Amino acid sequence: MKITVIGTGYVGLVAGTCLADMGNDVICVDNNEDKIKQLENGIVPIYEPGLEELIKVNYREGRLTFTTDIDMAVKKSDVCFIAVGTPQGEDGSADLQYVLQVAKSIAKAMNGYKVIVDKSTVPVGTAEKVTALIKQYTTQPFDVVSNPEFLKQGNAVDDFLSPDRVIIGSNSDKATAIMQGIYAPFFRTGNRVIVMDVKSAEMTKYTANSFLATKISFMNEIANLCEKVGADAEMVRVGISTDTRIGNKFLFPGIGYGGSCFPKDVKALISIAEDNGADNSILKAVDNTNKAQRTVFLNKVLKHFDNNVEGKTFAVWGLAFKPKTNDMREAPAITVINELLKRGAKVQAYDPKAMDTAKFYFQDRITYTKSSYEALQDADALLLLTEWNEFRHPDMDRVKSLLNQPLIFDGRNQYNPERIEQRGFEYICMGKGV
Repeated sequence: MKITVIGTGYVGLVAGTCLADMGNDVICVDNNEDKIKQLENGIVPIYEPGLEELIKVNYREGRLTFTTDIDMAVKKSDVCFIAVGTPQGEDGSADLQYVLQVAKSIAKAMNGYKVIVDKSTVPVGTAEKVTALIKQYTTQPFDVVSNPEFLKQGNAVDDFLSPDRVIIGSNSDKATAIMQGIYAPFFRTGNRVIVMDVKSAEMTKYTANSFLATKISFMNEIANLCEKVGADAEMVRVGISTDTRIGNKFLFPGIGYGGSCFPKDVKALISIAEDNGADNSILKAVDNTNKAQRTVFLNKVLKHFDNNVEGKTFAVWGLAFKPKTNDMREAPAITVINELLKRGAKVQAYDPKAMDTAKFYFQDRITYTKSSYEALQDADALLLLTEWNEFRHPDMDRVKSLLNQPLIFDGRNQYNPERIEQRGFEYICMGKGV
């Protein structure tokens, strides 16, 4: 199959590369010439385990190419995936300007039947808007399909190559058959392709992410209540997660979710509900709880220092919004660090992959260290904000010797409280009653 993927961001680059790895001829298009040149030279702008190797292999084999020429790419392809950003508007809704710009460019370049796939996360009714726009610029036959992605950052390549399910929203038998053909190699041991109407597919992505975000915010509220009543949120989590109706995923208390999907998609679904006169009280509560959770953690730090952190130095482990990515969009670390800096504190930070990304957010206002232990040197406390594997079993004697005082604020509940306190640390985590 000859495929064009327009947009080489997180979704587009992973999708294009994995589709090429299945034997398709894939052209990845982006209007950023520098990014295209970097990709041609094997320089990948995002960190995702396994992605760089796949790009190099498929580029070398000629199945994957990169270009800024959207006209050429569309003409050479049978299927065009739209994978550009849908940033959050001021009212929380998804901004479709880039999706519609690409749709217009596709229309002007069409030279025959095309399947046009909305891969970006878009609100209900977007396929109708794309269809109407394309009809203004061409008489060539086409179908618009919704094919939302369900990739977890840090595991995106595996998720794409071995998906739980693939959603195809289509109102055309012809387009459905083509999309099923594209994804057939990914399901050799079973068929987990779910075909539905376009609007239901558009709604599915927002619903999935919002439900997962709800589990996180719910568990964080329970953790905060556990602290008040003297219960242990970890024990509560274990107690409820064995119920198969609930499950054990997305139930870890912490400092809230971040990234490019959950915050944006929850707000977008709130906006969709408001536009259609539907109740959105649960979604608003999810969003508000998530914002507040960062303050809950920050207040633990401030309370310990009697609300005066001026001149104090904090070691921060973890800047990315989650492990196995360099993405810091909506990362809790941004809120926590900025609030500490406002109060006159100093920050020494380390993250295995997000150090360069962090410079965009903090410039020279914090100290960037070359290792996790270097960040601890002469710090008054350690703040653990991202649960990277390398932070799970540090040399605690070394940690203790480097800190000015043996004090850890754990926003991800990585350590066993009893064991860490036995090592002589004062350990403050989330959801632990006193």
